[in-house]
Amino acid sequence: QVQLVESGGGLVQAGGSLRLSCAASGRTFSSYTMGWFRQAPGKEREFVAVIHWSGHSTGYADSVKGRFTISRDNAKNTVYLQMNSLKPEDTAVYYCAATTTYYSRAPADFGSWGQGTQVTVSS
Repeated sequence: QVQLVESGGGLVQAGGSLRLSCAASGRTFSSYTMGWFRQAPGKEREFVAVIHWSGHSTGYADSVKGRFTISRDNAKNTVYLQMNSLKPEDTAVYYCAATTTYYSRAPADFGSWGQGTQVTVSS
């Protein structure tokens, strides 16, 4: 399995931006499809974005489409989530995760998870 560490969370005003990073250990990072998920207090963990190991295919939840962008740098073993036009409803703990599945949005398909980073958007 791959070990994952998220960073870049924080407090931002509505309309602002943040970029989350997820650093992975291991030589096989480039073979994993990577996802971002989030969990708000009292809610289930939900899909945010996914990127295929090649970087050529991406997918987004409808709630973030057009505002968030997922990308990866396989040379740096890092996946990013650029978040623009943030809204208070984006407040959550954000997790990155890795899967050997070709493409998935289901948390159950992801076998490796980071510890999460808090994102708080004030109104």
